[in-house]
Amino acid sequence: MPEYIVIGMVVAAFAAAGVLSYFFTPPVKKFAHKVGAIDVPKDNRRMHKEPIPRLGGLAIFGGFLCSILIFGQLDKTMLCVLLGAIIIVSLGIFDDVLALGAKLKFVVQIVAAAIPVCVGDLQIKLFTNLNPFSDEAYFHLGIFAIPVTILWIVGITNAVNLIDGLDGLAVGVSSIAAITMLAVALLTENMMIAVTMAALAGACVGFMPYNLNPAKIFMGDTGSTFLGYMLATVSIMGLFKFYAVISFAVPFLILGLPIFDTANAIIRRVAAGRSPMSPDRGHVHHKLIDMGFNQKQAVAILYAISATLGLTAVVLTSSGEVKAIILLLAVLVAIIVGACVIYGAEHWGRHPHDGTPEAEDRDDGDAQKEKTDNEQN
Repeated sequence: MPEYIVIGMVVAAFAAAGVLSYFFTPPVKKFAHKVGAIDVPKDNRRMHKEPIPRLGGLAIFGGFLCSILIFGQLDKTMLCVLLGAIIIVSLGIFDDVLALGAKLKFVVQIVAAAIPVCVGDLQIKLFTNLNPFSDEAYFHLGIFAIPVTILWIVGITNAVNLIDGLDGLAVGVSSIAAITMLAVALLTENMMIAVTMAALAGACVGFMPYNLNPAKIFMGDTGSTFLGYMLATVSIMGLFKFYAVISFAVPFLILGLPIFDTANAIIRRVAAGRSPMSPDRGHVHHKLIDMGFNQKQAVAILYAISATLGLTAVVLTSSGEVKAIILLLAVLVAIIVGACVIYGAEHWGRHPHDGTPEAEDRDDGDAQKEKTDNEQN
């Protein structure tokens, strides 16, 4: 297919999804009020003070679906992915309205992941063999391909959901990840993945004006789990298919922020003797707030981190193996240093969140702080 046609379809898919998502959001907001899908701040994990409607993910999904049906290439695998996405979105709607239990959501997510894996043959079938004493370049998963792939999809689905803690954070990080996958798809001439990611990125961008701080609507589990599911499934279609040794780092870099935050949350909670599913206020965005940044600043920092990881993934795709390994090692060092700074800040004179109004939300700046101080006096 000529290059100008590919670029034209990518731009059209992005624009259509963005425009539709933007115009779908106001009626979705009204619908959220009607069905009672409202996020009421009840604890110090919440960064907002007023009730805000959820279900914004329905607008993202609507914009994406319309765009992909018009411009996308729907083979058997993609149709299975879309069917699973419909299940994820339906689950999210019920969860945003009724607050479903974690076990039920986990089971339904497994079912949604199993559809493209078992019916659409969307599987991670091999990994890079890290055994230096083996002559085999790759380790074939065999019968473990199905459970490993389902674990990847469900894990990333929930990882994106976990970082949805500040206005515009999850949708922005997801759009950066989608744009990165779009760039990789163009470099590897994968038309289907390019159009799909263009539609997903466009839908995110169209929703962002309503979700950036101060947010008028949240995307809720409807949006965060849908975005995580799509990024997870498409990464298998477009990224795990490379067979250069270093290329297996690409999906982990693109989704690096949610993966790191989720892994850290699981380790932190298990070490404290709590369930990995129990909520807390130890996520990376909470740590940035505790360091003194307001919401907009914290989100901007995390956008920059995601963009840097994404750019690194693109460079890895197009670089020689030696250069790619050197770059990857440099990024890993930067990640370790950054994590030490963020999670060690409270030991260097900063104090973790103490439940006071000032610590709960610094987003309103000095005026809000002065107002709070006056109220306390």
